[in-house]
Amino acid sequence: MIFLELVLENFGPYSGKQVINLDPRTEENPRPILLLGGMNGGGKTTLMDSIRLALYGQRAQCSTRGNLSYGDFLNQCVNSKANPTEKTRIELLFEHIEGDKPVKYRIVRYWTKNPKDGKDTLGILGDSDTWPESLVNIWDDYIENLLPLGISNLFLFDGEQVKELAEQETPPQVVIEAIRGLLGLELADKLAVDLEVLVNRKRREMADTKDLANLEEIEKRLLQQQEDYQKAEQELASFKNQIEELETIQREALDKFVSEGGKIAAERSQLEEKQKEKTTALEIIRQSLCELAADILPLALIPNLLSQVQAQGANEFRNQQVQLARDVLLERDQRLLEWLSKLAIASTKIDKIQSFLTEDIDNLYANSLQAEAPWLLADEESLSQLDNVRYHLQNARNIAKQKLDNLKNLEEEIITLERQVQTAAEPEAYQKLRDAVDTAQNEVVQAKANYETTRQKLAALTDAIEITKKELNDYTEKNIKHKNREHIITSVSKVQETLKVFREKLTLRKLNKLEEEVKNCFLYLLHKSDLVFRIAIDTKTFALSLFDFDGKPVPKHRLSAGEKQLLAIAFLWGLAKVSGLRLPVAIDTPLGRLDSSHRNNLVEKYFPAASHQVILLSTDTEIGKKEVETLRKNEAIAREYLLKYDSATRQTTVLENQYFW
Repeated sequence: MIFLELVLENFGPYSGKQVINLDPRTEENPRPILLLGGMNGGGKTTLMDSIRLALYGQRAQCSTRGNLSYGDFLNQCVNSKANPTEKTRIELLFEHIEGDKPVKYRIVRYWTKNPKDGKDTLGILGDSDTWPESLVNIWDDYIENLLPLGISNLFLFDGEQVKELAEQETPPQVVIEAIRGLLGLELADKLAVDLEVLVNRKRREMADTKDLANLEEIEKRLLQQQEDYQKAEQELASFKNQIEELETIQREALDKFVSEGGKIAAERSQLEEKQKEKTTALEIIRQSLCELAADILPLALIPNLLSQVQAQGANEFRNQQVQLARDVLLERDQRLLEWLSKLAIASTKIDKIQSFLTEDIDNLYANSLQAEAPWLLADEESLSQLDNVRYHLQNARNIAKQKLDNLKNLEEEIITLERQVQTAAEPEAYQKLRDAVDTAQNEVVQAKANYETTRQKLAALTDAIEITKKELNDYTEKNIKHKNREHIITSVSKVQETLKVFREKLTLRKLNKLEEEVKNCFLYLLHKSDLVFRIAIDTKTFALSLFDFDGKPVPKHRLSAGEKQLLAIAFLWGLAKVSGLRLPVAIDTPLGRLDSSHRNNLVEKYFPAASHQVILLSTDTEIGKKEVETLRKNEAIAREYLLKYDSATRQTTVLENQYFW
């Protein structure tokens, strides 16, 4: 995937329409780095937010949004000097490989001041400058396949994220979610929830009225306990990772709601009704095709025979006409000879006249006589009907071809609708997702909880849930005798155990690969090759542990501030490599507080190798004169821009082919 162009119109400090060419392929040997320089407050972070906003819309994790609603955030992004009637617009043109061929899509989002319903308008322009309506409708799912929101922060990050990651013992929640996405743990968790939904559904099917009431009471109690457990677990994580992280819960719940099909599930009934209409139309076309097949259409299988019959009939009819004419002439010649015999003409002359007439008829019809005996024996009316049959047959073939084309189009539309319906969550799962979103909106106001009290509460809830589950299983075994459904419930329990083992082994396997990549990246960036021999990642907290060549732990406080930041960058770099995705990397304030040695390592080793496209947003103190000259000398920079901010007008202008030096 490559970002080709970014267009900003009346967005933040960018007044009017400004176009930034991001294509790194300027020569035969592409240079990966796009360098954009700007002072603090000059629009660097706004530019990074515009990329996130173009890709993810309402789900975008923009730095300046905070707790604002999406509508208020869009209002905040409107340029202060813009006319209220003018539109604020973001366009992001990118290219990626689809079906072994490069395709381009231009994401367009625009809105006005106080947007209607608090939303923007989304459009997707393809190679032919058309708006693929179906792609607009499923854009959230489409972009999840290209650049999932959960791991986007591994590719679009800023210096503050690196600083936070470097200073914490355990990774922040956003990185933990990215790791979980890379390891595939989200799929395992979703499968576990789906299995619980399946078991509850089967229990309801097996229970009578009295059993159902008791069963619902137990399930209600279990559901409440599970919800309490989730809340307590969130409180524990919130206390450990600081209270500010609660502000992200609302966005995370909305991301889960969208990524697992909640948005499409809300429109499920409309999709199913549309699918039903298309299916009815499909059946009507098939019925009409059957009627054509029962009529004249099968004759289209023997066009050569029909042509032969028509030719044979025409030939026989022509020969028949010739024979009639010959007979008429013979009768006339006979009458002529009889008349001549009555005249006083010598018989020798009459014989010569007769010979001439016979020879003349033979010469006239020698080429017209049929070589073989007629076998079709068709009359003129039959031949006329045969012409009508060929005419109606051609019409039937044209109608059948048109209907087949319509049939193919309907089938493709039905397949598209089926895919959209299939991506929607089941009603039970959708309700849980919806409840999670509603709960998350209120969780921000729930503050600090004592760590030890929350831990004890979790332990008590774990015991209570196990007791309730055992009671639920015992109740099922005592009162329900439907063996088939009992087998499903029993099998689900075994599957859950297997899933738990699979999850653990999958985590270990993926983490081993991640540990090796992080270690290699860290040693590559570090100028001390003897500092670390092995890096281990905790399977639960994903915290990093360093070990020396003797196998002894290397305390994190022994690392300098610069080494900690290099370790954090190596962690993000390793995660991006393990993802296996060829995606652009964008870094805001990339060098932070690094010393000159570590700064040179990043400039010479990391930036040119981080990806095939690296967008750097830097101040003049980060990538300074020395660093930019190094990058130019190494032929690593494809394009340079200067974000020139006018403090008087509070507007930023993008200057091409310029930097601070």
